[in-house]
Amino acid sequence: MVVGDKRRARLLIGVRLALLTVGAVVMIIPFAYMVATSFKQNTLVLQLPPQFIPHHPTTANYHEAWSSNQFGRYFVNSLMVAAATTVLAVLLSSMMAFAFARFQFPGRRLLFGLLLIGLMVPTMMLLIPQFLLARDIGALNSLWGLVFFYTAMNLALNTFLLRSFFQDIPRELEEAMVVDGAGPFARYRQLILPLSRPALATVAIFTFLASWDEFVWALTVINDPSRRTLPIAIALFQGQHSTSWGLVFAASLIAILPVLGIFITFQRQFVSGIASGALKG
Repeated sequence: MVVGDKRRARLLIGVRLALLTVGAVVMIIPFAYMVATSFKQNTLVLQLPPQFIPHHPTTANYHEAWSSNQFGRYFVNSLMVAAATTVLAVLLSSMMAFAFARFQFPGRRLLFGLLLIGLMVPTMMLLIPQFLLARDIGALNSLWGLVFFYTAMNLALNTFLLRSFFQDIPRELEEAMVVDGAGPFARYRQLILPLSRPALATVAIFTFLASWDEFVWALTVINDPSRRTLPIAIALFQGQHSTSWGLVFAASLIAILPVLGIFITFQRQFVSGIASGALKG
């Protein structure tokens, strides 16, 4: 029986590894082809069979993508909007989560329930009300308007995730600080935030990705070409260079770089946050 159990366990492990390997290959091949194509000349992009290692690689696509159609300006616009949104959304949602996790006040459950209901509403249903609100407060066609609405869009999910993490922090630590005369803000700043770095890194990554990749709202409210963000630029860029796939893929890879940088920077905290329950309900 022991030998049979060991064989069965090894077989299951082998099947899992095989499935994971197939899944990894399926995920990697399109990305690898995009990278290879970005280093090819336009005349070699659609050659068959496809080559994942170009014979004569060139960086001309990257130079042309960055210098044409104000791509550099759009990149900077997206970077500023995503960075500002991440800072504001993480700061405000952590304060809200701390209040929901530690304080008792009238309407606490009702407010948190409304927050959860907001997560269930499809984004497209809010497009017209948000546009009317943006028009009334003068947030149309401006980068600060994007930051304002992107921050609001991410508050509910971030608060939901952080509240769960904050509730697991032992209350005894706060009680010890209360004895020493620490107020709510001091406990939040000196205790909750340092102990919640994995969770904060997790929501920071989610927020940055959401604001960096957002397309529909930016397309709706931005009319000035100088204030366009990168997703709009890539969409227009692809339309203008529909046959220059090397150019389009080079632009897409440039857009991926900040995302990779954010994930690499917070990778350890992100994995730690998942392992310690930052994403649990």
